[in-house]
Amino acid sequence: MNVIAIKHNDEIIDLQTAKERGFEGEQIHLDNSAEALEVLRHSTAHLMAQAIKSLYPDAKFFVGPVVKEGFYYDFKTEAEIGEGDLKKIEKEMLNLAKKKYEIEKYEISMDEAKEKFKNDHLKLAVMTRIPSDRVSIYKQGEFEDLCRGPHLPNIGLIRYFKLMKIAGAYLGGDSKNEMLTRIYGIAFADKESLKAHLDMIAEAEKRDHRKLGNEMKLFTFREEVGAGFPIWLPAGGRLRARLESLLFKAHRKRGYEPVRGPEMLRSDLWKTSGHYQNYGENMYFTNIDELEFGVKPMNCVGHIKVYEEDLHSYRDLPLKYFEYGVVHRHELTGALHGLFRVREFTQDDAHIFCTSDQIEEQIIEVVDFVDKIMSTFEFDYKMMISTKPEKAVGSDEIWETATNALKTAMDRNELPYEIDEGGGAFYGPKIDIKITDAIGREWQCGTVQLDFNLPERFALEYNGENNDKIQPVMIHRAILGSFERFIGILTEHYAGEFPMFIAPTQVAIVPVAESHKDYAKELSDKLIDIGADSEIYAKNDSLNKRIRTAEKTRVPMIVVIGDEEIQNKSVAVRDRRTREQYNISEADFLSLIQTKINEVNF
Repeated sequence: MNVIAIKHNDEIIDLQTAKERGFEGEQIHLDNSAEALEVLRHSTAHLMAQAIKSLYPDAKFFVGPVVKEGFYYDFKTEAEIGEGDLKKIEKEMLNLAKKKYEIEKYEISMDEAKEKFKNDHLKLAVMTRIPSDRVSIYKQGEFEDLCRGPHLPNIGLIRYFKLMKIAGAYLGGDSKNEMLTRIYGIAFADKESLKAHLDMIAEAEKRDHRKLGNEMKLFTFREEVGAGFPIWLPAGGRLRARLESLLFKAHRKRGYEPVRGPEMLRSDLWKTSGHYQNYGENMYFTNIDELEFGVKPMNCVGHIKVYEEDLHSYRDLPLKYFEYGVVHRHELTGALHGLFRVREFTQDDAHIFCTSDQIEEQIIEVVDFVDKIMSTFEFDYKMMISTKPEKAVGSDEIWETATNALKTAMDRNELPYEIDEGGGAFYGPKIDIKITDAIGREWQCGTVQLDFNLPERFALEYNGENNDKIQPVMIHRAILGSFERFIGILTEHYAGEFPMFIAPTQVAIVPVAESHKDYAKELSDKLIDIGADSEIYAKNDSLNKRIRTAEKTRVPMIVVIGDEEIQNKSVAVRDRRTREQYNISEADFLSLIQTKINEVNF
């Protein structure tokens, strides 16, 4: 198998650099490991840029990094390039790859680079981002570009790739700058992996929650309302209500008390918490009576105010507050994506105030809660401990104490986890819950954050056993993350075929004729009495069309009512999940539905 790079002191280095500097280390082979794909995709980005330059000689290039979705390159050309040109660029990439140009690296001083690229404003813009007084350039055939590497030994190793889409991107991500063209691509070490990925993409397109949400009339976005502000339609409202109800009961059984904080708080509180200084760019502010208020991006400060309302003893702890808290965050327009990234959303938020000795049991209890919910929805998941980010409040000692407390809780209970360096919240380390859906995609959902900083900043305390004043520990916790994002994920996970207990409509009732509507309404009322939602399809359409319309909403069960059903107090059932059709008495049908919707208990 081809060796494409080495791993030296945890850094991936291309073979040329390793040979020149006498570095030795673990060999990186051309496979689908994370390290190998990083090198392969970086080199494929350069091959794409070389092909673009070959086809459009006036093209100038900004940056072409590897990203989670594969790679991209930002560039500028006078030519009009659209989706239809991607095949042409791919063909040119394959032609160039057959020439097997070696990828060679050389270094020059920053002054030499500025002189070399003095007529290329995009290269000059790249150089403003390089802190060193020397720059490295990678060359393959006639194409070369500023790059820190690493890269493959030659472009002949690049065979299995696909250009995915073309988009616009502002220079440096700043909307004040010029618009560039961005092309995204993907690459793998073998044909089978590329095919599997493309199959997954095709399946993901079928499951796109925006498309299904429109078909099933779950939610909508309206331009006149504003980007990033979803409107929940009746079916979506019912789905949310079911999820909220299940979680409400689960929280109460675990000792959580429902609370609610205001949507806005005075900015002085956000300054005390550190949000103003460390998160202010993501917040919305307004003025009332000449005082500045911040619209809450998180619920923690409101829950702190709940804690402050009473004096507390060590005997009272842990105290657990939960809230379906509506929050607002300023997201860039280009980052908005259906329910996955919005500006207003509702968190299944909770905060636990406890003693230091209670940290472990509380963390494990939350992890058990997570496991119950994720296994119910048939998600595999993994946990990541995310450590101190670059922008943070609190001393290194506090951060080390908090991080070690999370690790100890996980280690003692033999719970596997990975480390995400620098991925913590600004006020404390956290456990992130990453779930894998039905087609293998990974999603960030819940989080458990350990916080010594906010209790200190707000001078929270409780009376200890010897009547001394002790600072509590605060655990921030959201399991779904947000109802919006989680419902979007659920929609794609199940391809809209929600299980009965969570489906927005459990039963579609289709009366054959006008004379059967009264019994349909009677049955609908009885379903409501047992906690099930139904919809009556009685429009002036043919019976078959009404059944097809109901099927499009992916309702679990369709019942048809005619003369025979009224006479026998029965229903004709079409079970969408089992693909069965049968007749059943009304009493047995209601019992069946009640059993199905109550089979889940978090």
